[in-house]
Amino acid sequence: MMDKIYMNQLQFYGYHGLFPEENKLGQRFIVDAVLELDLRQAGESDDMTQSIHYGQAYDVIKGIVEGRAKNLVEAVAEEIAKQLFATFTLLEACTVKVIKPDPPIAGHYESVAVEIRRERP
Repeated sequence: MMDKIYMNQLQFYGYHGLFPEENKLGQRFIVDAVLELDLRQAGESDDMTQSIHYGQAYDVIKGIVEGRAKNLVEAVAEEIAKQLFATFTLLEACTVKVIKPDPPIAGHYESVAVEIRRERP
């Protein structure tokens, strides 16, 4: 079992969705990310190069959620995972949850979400 870095409830404004109003007006998105890697060396050496810089990971996620619109939150989650692996060579696996608190659907609910877990290819 790997060590984990948790990034919880990252909030962004994006334009993802199937409906034209989502692409035009945009909406809030919340992202949870769990980054899995061996943190022993970082803990023993107190050396940032042996871990993942939270600020850089945040910027990767922000760039995707606030970037080019996608139809599906599934595609947003996949792109986040892909870019995290491309950016951080120490990353061995990640879980990405993309939450849409206000999707344009009728009914009473807290949110809808997609969660994926990917391992380094």
